[in-house]
Amino acid sequence: MFTHNPFAALGDLLPPVVMQVYIVIMIVLVAAGTVFDIVHKGSARYFLNNWRKTKSKHVDGGELVSIAVKTAVVDVLASGEFCNARRRIAHLLTMYGFLLYVISTAVMVFSYSTASIWPQLWWLGGLMILVGGYWFWFFIRADVAAEGNSPFRVMHADLFILSLLGSVTLGLIWAFLQTSASSGASAFFGLYVIATTLLFASVPWSKFAHMFFKPAAAFEKRVSYANGTRSNLPGPADKPEQFGSARTAPRHY
Repeated sequence: MFTHNPFAALGDLLPPVVMQVYIVIMIVLVAAGTVFDIVHKGSARYFLNNWRKTKSKHVDGGELVSIAVKTAVVDVLASGEFCNARRRIAHLLTMYGFLLYVISTAVMVFSYSTASIWPQLWWLGGLMILVGGYWFWFFIRADVAAEGNSPFRVMHADLFILSLLGSVTLGLIWAFLQTSASSGASAFFGLYVIATTLLFASVPWSKFAHMFFKPAAAFEKRVSYANGTRSNLPGPADKPEQFGSARTAPRHY
């Protein structure tokens, strides 16, 4: 099962070019949705204006390179903005799982060879997303863990994580059923395509686009600290106030 390319068997149902065109359309939807999100919300204008305001102190090229490296390593690759260790681990599982899952999907769709490691990476990435995503959804979300709300309470902001979990869950079920030659594989493939289309077509209304401009925001924040402006905010306290009680551990986000 883990060595089987699930997209290779689609040749009996769809020509390979159909899935290849579908992948290209999804990429275009993400690019167009991200541009629309940036323009509609004014994110690019905000960061450019904020960048101009934070140039009160010159930062030389060497320091900018150092800041860029720290941003990439700490804020992007290690998700250093999360103080809560559980949330950071869940985010890293989901992030790296998503990268493995998307890249291996594209490789298997455009190269139908079954003798490769890509199916295993596809399953590994998908399982990482499910572990990190469901862990976050049921146990780590602030409104669930800290506010005591039901994990089944759905809001508009949940569109990204729910469509991602739905797409990956249905995709893995479809791959399992297809390997088992089950008659329900085609139905789950249809649901998988619908959930995946929702994931990539809903970029302007979900948190999908944040993965593109969040590194820029982290870089701007580090530069503002380096040149002394700190975005016109006071410096952090030496020891933040602790909340909680003797019976309930504090949960900070």
